[in-house]
Amino acid sequence: MRNNFSNLPLNGVKIIDFGQYIAGPAVAMLLGDLGATVVHVDPPEGPMWQSPANAILNRNKVIVNLDLKSEQGLADARALIAEADIVIENFRPGKLAALGLDFAELRAQRPELITLSIPGFASNDEARREQRAFESIVAASSGVFTDMGLNRVLMGINPSFSPLPLASAYAAQIAASSTVLALQSRQLTGLGDHIEVPLAAAVMEGLCYNSIKVENMPERYLTQREVEIERRRIEGLPMNISYEDLQELLDPFFRAYMCKDGRMFYVVCPSHKYHARRCLEVLGILDELVEQGLTEEDDTYKPWSEWSSKVSLGVYPMPKDWADIIAARMKEVFMTRTSHEWKKMFGRAGIPGAPQRWLQEWIHDEYAETSGLMIDVWDPEYGDMTQPGPVVWMEESGEEALSPEPRRWAEMPEALKILRRHRTDIPDPVEDAPEGWLSGVRILDLCNVIAGPHSASYLARFGAEVIKLDPSQPLYDSWNTVMYGMSQMRGKRSILADLKSQHGRQVFEDLVKTVDVIVWNAPDSQIKRMGLNAESLRKLNPDAIFCKLDCFSGVRRGTRTDYIGYDDLVQATTGIMLRFGGAMDRPEEHAHVGTIDVMCGFGGALAVASALYQKHRFGRIGRGRTSLSANSGLLQVPFAFDYKGRGLFDEPSGPDCNGSGDLNRFYSTASGRHILLSAYEADLPRFRNVEGLEDLPDIAPEDRAAYLATAIQGQRASEWVARLRAADIAVAICDNLDALRAEHSRIADGTPGTENGSYSFSVYPDHPSGHEVTQLDPYAVRPSRTKVFAVAPPEKFGTSTRAIARELGYSDKAIDAMLASGGLSESWSDEYLPS
Repeated sequence: MRNNFSNLPLNGVKIIDFGQYIAGPAVAMLLGDLGATVVHVDPPEGPMWQSPANAILNRNKVIVNLDLKSEQGLADARALIAEADIVIENFRPGKLAALGLDFAELRAQRPELITLSIPGFASNDEARREQRAFESIVAASSGVFTDMGLNRVLMGINPSFSPLPLASAYAAQIAASSTVLALQSRQLTGLGDHIEVPLAAAVMEGLCYNSIKVENMPERYLTQREVEIERRRIEGLPMNISYEDLQELLDPFFRAYMCKDGRMFYVVCPSHKYHARRCLEVLGILDELVEQGLTEEDDTYKPWSEWSSKVSLGVYPMPKDWADIIAARMKEVFMTRTSHEWKKMFGRAGIPGAPQRWLQEWIHDEYAETSGLMIDVWDPEYGDMTQPGPVVWMEESGEEALSPEPRRWAEMPEALKILRRHRTDIPDPVEDAPEGWLSGVRILDLCNVIAGPHSASYLARFGAEVIKLDPSQPLYDSWNTVMYGMSQMRGKRSILADLKSQHGRQVFEDLVKTVDVIVWNAPDSQIKRMGLNAESLRKLNPDAIFCKLDCFSGVRRGTRTDYIGYDDLVQATTGIMLRFGGAMDRPEEHAHVGTIDVMCGFGGALAVASALYQKHRFGRIGRGRTSLSANSGLLQVPFAFDYKGRGLFDEPSGPDCNGSGDLNRFYSTASGRHILLSAYEADLPRFRNVEGLEDLPDIAPEDRAAYLATAIQGQRASEWVARLRAADIAVAICDNLDALRAEHSRIADGTPGTENGSYSFSVYPDHPSGHEVTQLDPYAVRPSRTKVFAVAPPEKFGTSTRAIARELGYSDKAIDAMLASGGLSESWSDEYLPS
């Protein structure tokens, strides 16, 4: 294990990990990669999930095997916990307490202890808390499989299976970030906390952009796919569009194109002021399209009715007539070069685009290896093994994180000795602890789109004051800023400033001097130009913590470090789209929003939390880092590895996939609804107690699927759920986000929703946008000691420009002059949501 001289931010923090499967062990892995000392506890027979992925999830850990049902095993567990700062478990609510390890009792004895529970469903969800909540059960119950993107809805593939462990990956990032937030708070207060992060609530937070509902949405924001879905529903037409026809409903700047080498190239540049223009310039077709009448509006934030035409380059979505014209020419040009050539041309020109690659190719990609996004680890079971690199790291200690210790097994005396080697200095408890973990912390958010700004919004729920700074004139269209801002601007004040102007730059630098944390999602080259590299920032504010999120970064710089991009491009680069689509000529985006973007935001929060802890504990000012590409490793952890003798990369894939086997898949019922059965070979005897399925244990494996499909078709979904759960077999009806939102919504009442079980939405009839808005509550993190705040709905961009400038000491006269010069702005548009 690492020594006491490590520069990693969590050096000396001691963790006991009782987790099994993915979520719990992944939290401890994330913290272990940041320097924590981790002892992992397995049952005597070994882990409950037998997978090579355990080599990744348990790196930097010493493993002990304990029988918690025996007196000796329980005594050993208590001895380990007595040495710990953090204890992690992810069982059904109450299971560990029933074995004799009650977190409430443990914290009563040691108030400085931080305990973390990650159940499938919330402990205060009476209807679901006792269910066997495997990954796929949580996904089915939370609308993941029925809201897997607009494409699948139109193709009639609904529900649609995905093998990605979205719930566990999101829960791991949320739980890790909240645990370290509690840890940094403990350095100030001497007090620990108990935290619960249900898988269901975590994956819902990942889908918060999918589940939002805005009444009377202006027509200009509806994509061709959304219009077609609505048309078919109104006219009673089936959702049976072919994959090929579906491509013609996609925006030309948000789709894949076949290249000369038979590879698809994914373009994602639909709503930026310059990206679409640069794209057409690199392709060599801008001038001819302009001659045909393609226009650009000077101000796309004006009402649509005031535009010179209904099309403007750099605005999403494109009207269909122009979308067809542009896409036709782009198809022709992309066939003139290879995907590798286009990758370099787009990357160097600052245009978001990437070739489609399989996961196996990504694992051995030269850039992935040189940047540290994939690393080599010697594992005692699998030998030399390629694994995902660290997901979150500090610039100053990232190199150390690239050399994790392989997992190893030890006896109790050695495990205790390892823990006792470290001593954690904890201050005496304070009487008047702040309400939130981040109360009094001031954050400057310089981010755009989703990952970065979502990170800062998440931190606001724990008491941080967040100021969002955007350009005086927007670089993105209102679909991107205002629509996404409905979620990622919550709990923030907004100021608009032109950082390239003298006055705007001065206000920016004055603001930097007042904050504790700065968050920006930008490549290194842009950060240096803006003077936020380490040397420049130290001159402005030597105590400020800087956190950076971007698309392709790893610990080390490489050829693609400064390439810009979004969630979809990482899906393309790391094999997610090809797995989902099933073939090179039919890649599909995985979900509509929320596959990696929001998860990366929570990774950014973990970077901030780790930097704050390092500052409080060691007095070091660090620079936290994460990237979309790094988070893709966590999202694909069940199969993102390679070693000599590894089997085929044959995880479930393609549109015809309905599960991972006959015992874990969708089945249609007499009521027309699908259920998701999630059982294992060891569960077969339980089916003897299920009326209508008693013979399943006697059926040959190759005949099980047909037997189950026929039998299950004979009863309603609710009846099968009752019968199977009575036998303690995991099953769920495939729910959808509309139904969950309708069932679990209430008028906003100033509470964060943590008391409302596994699902919670608030309705804002008087939303600042002028529209009634229903959206997910900030409810996945449930501490027992600290407060979670119900963050306010987002104000209109620029609303707080004048107030923030006044706070910085500027007079109204000076502010008026800066507004007149364009250095500052109080608004991008007359309307909150331009119509």
